[in-house]
Amino acid sequence: MFGLFKAPPFSDQQLGQLAHSRGHWRGSITVGENSSVPLIVAGTRREPDQQALLIARDVATRFKLWHPIIESALFEHLSPYVEAVAAGDIPQSSEPIPPLSAPGQVWANVSLVFVAVTPLDGLLTVELGYTTAWDEEHTLGARFQAGKFLELCGSVLPP
Repeated sequence: MFGLFKAPPFSDQQLGQLAHSRGHWRGSITVGENSSVPLIVAGTRREPDQQALLIARDVATRFKLWHPIIESALFEHLSPYVEAVAAGDIPQSSEPIPPLSAPGQVWANVSLVFVAVTPLDGLLTVELGYTTAWDEEHTLGARFQAGKFLELCGSVLPP
């Protein structure tokens, strides 16, 4: 009986099968060297938003351009944690963070856990969610609007 109210799956030639769940279209995407991660796309109950689909299809290509921006933002986010641990203000995480001297070194200490293309302040926004070795309590969101870096949000949840 409940199947009558369920939206049929949506098949995209590039993104694969998307299913409507909890108000968004959900599937998976491979970005960079990462294995497949959850993909969340805005849309109506009937189908994904066409502009959001176009943006999602372009994420893998843009990721190469965004990579240095993201690593710099993550490296900046790390600095206060290193200083606070050294000063004894916060306890060290369960896994000690090796000293990092350059932004490119952050990748061994972070994991991409989701990609979302959803509206933020009325504009479609790509959010790349990362877990980090130094901030075990939060998922960080690298946000992009119209292909430009917007911010690294310190605590996000996938939609």
